[in-house]
Amino acid sequence: MPHLSSALIKLAAAPYRNSGRFAYHFARGKLSRDPAFAGILRQDLLPKVIRLVDLGSGQSLMASVLAHAPKDWGYELQAYTGIELMPKDTARASEALQSLIPQARFVNGDMCTTALPACNCVLILDVLHYVPIAAQDELLKKIFTTLETGGRLLLRVGDRAGGLGFHFSQWVDAVVTFIRGHQVVPTFTRSLSDWQAALQTVGFQVQSIPMHAGTPFQNILLCAEKSG
Repeated sequence: MPHLSSALIKLAAAPYRNSGRFAYHFARGKLSRDPAFAGILRQDLLPKVIRLVDLGSGQSLMASVLAHAPKDWGYELQAYTGIELMPKDTARASEALQSLIPQARFVNGDMCTTALPACNCVLILDVLHYVPIAAQDELLKKIFTTLETGGRLLLRVGDRAGGLGFHFSQWVDAVVTFIRGHQVVPTFTRSLSDWQAALQTVGFQVQSIPMHAGTPFQNILLCAEKSG
């Protein structure tokens, strides 16, 4: 079973040394402490032949993890497109990973308006709540259209009905955004049931998986599949 070991974290973070101390230490810290990366691998949610679109990709950490994954996991990263609004993050990802993953594209753009390539998996971790509800719904429709039949959207969201854990995660999110040099902007959140309903309305079949183990947050990974 795929496992995000300390050795793999070290390997996946190493290329970011080329992008500066901040990029490297952020990569190591995020991969070590954020349960989403380990959880997605442990739950075996990725296809074996991966054509991945990563929206709000930041430094494209998942691409580095997959590029360094042990061969016996059976993964083939056939295509990767990271779409990130912040130019500095896009530059860090490209500088760290372009020579390592020649088939990867690192696009500086708005996930809501940038054209998406055909793919069998879309990853969105903790960024969809930064755009208004109507724009969220339009993006979900675009993703559904773009995904191949049988493809998956892996969407981590906060549950607005999650009480203190949800509010704490929102506060931490704002602090981290500020520390990384980005403007703190309003968020547009939903309850878990509303997120599920939005995905089902588009046509997805949805499974919810808690994805906050070891943290005080209230985050949920929604595995939304485009069935035939």
